[in-house]
Amino acid sequence: MAAFHSPSTASSGMVLLLLIGFSMAAFAYGNFYHKFDVVWGDGRAVIQEGGDLLTLSLDKTSGSGFQSKDEYLYGKIDMQLKLVPGNSAGTVTAYYLSSKGDAWDEIDFEFLGNLSGQPYILHTNVFCQGKGNREQQFYLWFDPTADFHTYSILWNPERIVFSVDGIPIREFKNLEFLGVPFPKNQKMRLYSTLWNADDWATRGGLEKTDWSQAPFKASYRNFNADACVWSSGSSYCSSNKNAWFWEELNFAKKGQMKWVQNNYMVYNYCEDTKRFPQGLPTECTFADIL
Repeated sequence: MAAFHSPSTASSGMVLLLLIGFSMAAFAYGNFYHKFDVVWGDGRAVIQEGGDLLTLSLDKTSGSGFQSKDEYLYGKIDMQLKLVPGNSAGTVTAYYLSSKGDAWDEIDFEFLGNLSGQPYILHTNVFCQGKGNREQQFYLWFDPTADFHTYSILWNPERIVFSVDGIPIREFKNLEFLGVPFPKNQKMRLYSTLWNADDWATRGGLEKTDWSQAPFKASYRNFNADACVWSSGSSYCSSNKNAWFWEELNFAKKGQMKWVQNNYMVYNYCEDTKRFPQGLPTECTFADIL
């Protein structure tokens, strides 16, 4: 039998410090009680498991939603979601950054529900000064209802990148020098809602919500914001800001994004000439060559 040796006082102290540090990190980045406010739903949004899990639900009476306590001006935001399973036609799970006012900025993930056996559509959009119309839509290469997957927004002065499980699916570059507005001055909160949109969400509104399947439920965990937090009129950034503040897509990441767009994109406003008979938006012409 091996002899048992008690750890030294120094070793015990180091272990204790590591455990405290890990606990503080988990508290800072993962706890929904301390990072979010439930703002809508009359009890349909529920924080569980000591703050590690949040669920939204939708029934015929109401949906539900939450928002971040902090406001951000640039950042890298990660959240794991598990979407409404089964027949979710007519439902929308929205996960987005947004400012306030009539000329708001917004960066959108929206998950459009489906009939059982049909794929979800991931809808993305970027609003600048209250103007959107920059939609790109994708199918996913996995079942987003079977397990949690990570959906990320990178927002820095040069670009916005939408990613799924670390794979970039879309990039919106800062092309202000060409007259294209870019969100850079307005602080934004993170929001998520689960709501009924059966007038348009599934096959353009042809498929209505089947309320016999209610309540519909989406789940969230492992929130992380490595971001510049707005406070008292200024933004305060984490010490490792440079890891994302000037981040750009390398050759491998560009290849991943091309793979997604070639195989899973189902709508791109930059290819919709009927919608823009006077010519496609400026960024559609220049984004890929700059």
